[in-house]
Parts: sequence; C-alpha cells; structure tokens
Amino acid sequence: MRRIEIYDENRSVLNTDAFDRRRFKEILEMSQELQKLINEAVLPTFEPLLSDIWAALYKMKPAITAKDVDGFLSVNKLLMEVIMADEYFASYRNFTRLNDIASAISTIKFGEKINKWLVQQQEKDKDLGEQSAKIRLMLRQTQNRQLQEANRKSQAGEMNEWNGKLRETIQSNSESFLLAIAQARQESRQVTDGLKSLLGGISAGNADAELKKVPLRDKILLAEKIACTNKMKEIAEWAGRFKQIAQKKQKSKQSQSVARSGVTIGNDIENLLPIEFSFYTHPLTKMDFLRRFAESQTMQFEQKGPEVLKKGPIVLCLDQSDSMGSLDTQSKGFTLALMSIAKKQRRDLCLVLFSSRTQIFRYEKGKIRASEMTRLARTFLGGGTNFTLALDDAVHVINECRYKQADIVFVTDGEDQITDSFLEAFNKKKREKAFNVLSLVIGSNINTVEQFTDRVIEVKDFDNEGSFTAFEV
Repeated sequence: MRRIEIYDENRSVLNTDAFDRRRFKEILEMSQELQKLINEAVLPTFEPLLSDIWAALYKMKPAITAKDVDGFLSVNKLLMEVIMADEYFASYRNFTRLNDIASAISTIKFGEKINKWLVQQQEKDKDLGEQSAKIRLMLRQTQNRQLQEANRKSQAGEMNEWNGKLRETIQSNSESFLLAIAQARQESRQVTDGLKSLLGGISAGNADAELKKVPLRDKILLAEKIACTNKMKEIAEWAGRFKQIAQKKQKSKQSQSVARSGVTIGNDIENLLPIEFSFYTHPLTKMDFLRRFAESQTMQFEQKGPEVLKKGPIVLCLDQSDSMGSLDTQSKGFTLALMSIAKKQRRDLCLVLFSSRTQIFRYEKGKIRASEMTRLARTFLGGGTNFTLALDDAVHVINECRYKQADIVFVTDGEDQITDSFLEAFNKKKREKAFNVLSLVIGSNINTVEQFTDRVIEVKDFDNEGSFTAFEV
C-alpha cells in the first residue's frame, strides 16, 4: 500500500513541540518496522498516530490537546484518549519516560497491535471496511493543499461518518482493544529484556549502562530483529542465561583464587591488594608504589594453580556442521557470553566457524556491533566436519601479532580424522607459540580431540555444567 501524505504542519493531538516531532522523525528514519507499519496501515492517519504514541510514552507530561481537531485527526484523538485512559498506562510510562529505546520499541509494538486490531474490526464489520477504503481513495486523490481545501466538506462528511462508526466499534470492543494494548506492553518489555541480554556485559546490574553506550540506530536494528525473528529471540535468551553463569564463574574464580593461594608479588593490576591502591592514591607513597609496580614487586592475590588458558586473546573454534543445527541458538548465546568476558577483560576474540569449510570473525577487545551480531545470528555453515581446516585457521590467527598470546577453545559434536603429519606439526606449533587448547566435546568420541587438546570436557550440550568451564578463561 502506498504511503498517504496529509498536508498539515502540526498533525499531533498531544501537547507536542518542535523537538518532539523532530525526534520522532529521526526515530522513524532509523526504524524499518515503523516505516513498514505506516506503509501497510489501514488507518490513513497512522504516521501522526505513531508520533503521538511515541510522545505519550516518552514525554515527561504528555496531555491530549483540548482544542478541536479536524476530521483527519479526530480518529487519532479518539484512539489516544483510549490508550492514555488505560489504568496501566501511567505505570507503564515509568518504563518508557525519557527512555529513547524503550519508547521506540513500545511505539512499534503499540502500532502493530492497533493496526492488527483495526484490520480485525474491518473484517468483522463490512461497513467500516468500506468507509475506510473510501477515505483512503479520497486522500489519494487529494494531491495538494488547494484540492484538499476544495474537497474539505465532502471529506469532513465522510470522516465524521467514519469517526462515529469507529467510536462505536471501540466502545463496543474496548475489552479486545485494551487486551491488544496489554499485549503490546508485554512484548515491548520482552524485546527490551532481549536487547539487554544481547548487549549487556557479565557484570551484575550493568545492562542498562551498557545499553546507553550503543547508538540508538543499532539498538533499534537489534530490537526489530528480536521482535521479528524467533532465532534472534532465542539467541538473546541463551546469551542472557550464559552471561549470568559467566558472571558467577568469574566471581567464583576470583574468590577461590584468593582463598586457596594467598598473596604473592607482581604487577597484575586486576589482582593487586586493596592496600596497594591506597599507596598509589596517597601523594607520599605514590612514587614508591610506581617503582615497585614497575619492578613487579607490588603485592597481589595469587592465582589458583596452573590454568588451562592464560589471560591473552581467545580463539573460539565453533563446529557448524549439519549435526550442530539444533544447537545453533545455544552456540550463538554461548559465543556472546564468552565475548562479554573478553570485552570486560579487554581481550581480543577471534571466532572460527568450521564445518567442511571455515569462516572467520575478529572482534577487537570483544566488541561486536549490532550489524555484526545480526550477521553472526544468520550465519550457519552446514556440511561435514573438518578439524584440520579449523585448527589450521586457528594457528594462522595466532601467528598474527595481535593474537600471538592467544589460546584456543575448541567446540565440536563430531568426529574427524587428523593425519599424523598435521598433528605433529600442530603440536610443535603449540609448543613454539606456548598456546593451550580447551575442548568441549558434545556427545561424541573424544579420541581424536584428545590428541591436540590440553583439557577435554565431555558435555551433552552448551547448557551443561562442563561447558561453563570455558567461562573461567
């Protein structure tokens, strides 16, 4: 359906100002879903309605204008009166008020549900559908302001008749309308939670802070993907779960490290004793602290035992053969959780997807943009399993200067044969580069993997206690 433009400088039925209208236009330009809604809507005045919904959700003190509005906007005023009179609307605004992304997501969801509800009413009431068709045709024929003025009387008559019919429809079906709005509120919260799961880190309570760092355009892009695709929604759910587990594993690792091994000396900032930080901040002891820190003589908590993986970059080799298809959303959530650890610790992460071919993604300091996240979600290689290709690519990555201190996390549910010559060359390179390999084997024979791995953990899927060992890196 072609978008219908209505000539009116101020098409709002709320107390909006120039800033409100300009801001909504910016959000509309960023949102493909809002643009799609406007183009497909059965209500001719849907764009200004969406603008008013956004303002009602975002503004500090939104209010419906007391002045009369012309026929083109009277339907919008009626709908906004019903929406804002809902007993739950005021409390819901605590979630959206002055919150760009929450109000944008909610506007999309409110718009979807209202348009769907209007379609259903027109399907049930042929007269209402016929009147809507007449008005849309009339507006298409109105090409400029002069023609609009000339036809205003006939337009007003049609609009008044439609308004009366629509008002009657809303009043007699208010329960179903308010139910649609309630569903919009619920789904908006779910999408926002999914967004936090994808973009939030592993530190407790930092999701909102992390969300603020992401450009609004990227947040809207991801939110729309979560809302429209079950796969992205599932990835967000798994990412949220795995990040919570990763946060607990990292916290547990730190506390166990202190309790078991006591104090040593060194210059690892993350493990310095609190007293050393006080020495640094005091002007009389700062120079002595800097000297001791430069000489690795500052006191720090000792790490527990010899670890499988160091604190350098991470190379994740992730099996994407056909048999991994059922675990795809799990594996993506697992990857994003590992990426959040890398981001928190400012470590580079390279993802090597492999099957009978490979595809490589590099994430500097664990950072991933919204477009990269959607690309990762869409990517699934399929095919057979080739360990040699994956390990060879991993070694080439480690040969790069940026990844020279990297370790490998290898994940597979399959089996493969590796030649003795390749195995000998790989293990030689492992000794030369001093990197380690941690392997997670999902329901498969571990004999081959054991030949190139420092530690093998057998698991049934990613949501298994053994898999969470990777979060201790």
